[in-house]
Parts: sequence; C-alpha cells; structure tokens
Amino acid sequence: QVQLVESGGGLVQAGDSLRLSCAASGRTSDNYAMGWFRQSPGKEREFLAGIRYSGSYTRYADSVKGRFTISRDNTKNTVYLQMNSLKPEDTAVYFCAARLFSPTEYADEYDYWGQGTQVTVSS
Repeated sequence: QVQLVESGGGLVQAGDSLRLSCAASGRTSDNYAMGWFRQSPGKEREFLAGIRYSGSYTRYADSVKGRFTISRDNTKNTVYLQMNSLKPEDTAVYFCAARLFSPTEYADEYDYWGQGTQVTVSS
C-alpha cells in the first residue's frame, strides 16, 4: 500500500508559477512510477506528466510540455510538479498517482491516488 498526499495548490494569477508536491508513505521502497493528473468540473481526468522511480524517464502531455516539469526526490519520498506560465485553463484539481515501473497516460492504470489539491488561475 502507498499513501499519497498532495500540497502546494492555491490561487495565483495568469503567468505565475506554482510547485506542487506529492508526499508518499507506505511501501515507498517499491519501484513505483508517479504521475500527475488534473480534473476540472465536467471533464475527464487528464494526464499531465509522469516519471519513473529512477527519475531517468519522464513523459509529458502536449498541453503542458515546456511549461510543467516533473521531478522526484526519493530520499524525501516526494514528487514535484513545477508549473510555470500558468493560464486560466490550468484551473483544476491536481492529483498525483502511483503505479509500478513506468508511467502511463491512462488514469485507470494507476493503483494509488492522492486526494488532490486545488489550483485556481485568475486572468
């Protein structure tokens, strides 16, 4: 079992930056890949970025490539999502998720989820 807790969300203005954190506890020694997703009202959960346990492989959705960066610090059992040049359309609840081995873009392939953190970007 892995427990995930996101933090770092908030209200910002367009063009600002935010860094989200996802703290993991439980079986963190296993080879878990991590992903970041977001969901806004009436929309499906959207993949944003993923990273392997080693950090050697990352992948991004086209919608955030070049603006968002995923990273992890396994000594702190924490994954980060650095978000730059935020836009009003980035407003959503942001979730981190874990699955073994490699990150995928499909939410139903992840085994563990955090509760989410709200990000609101005003224009």
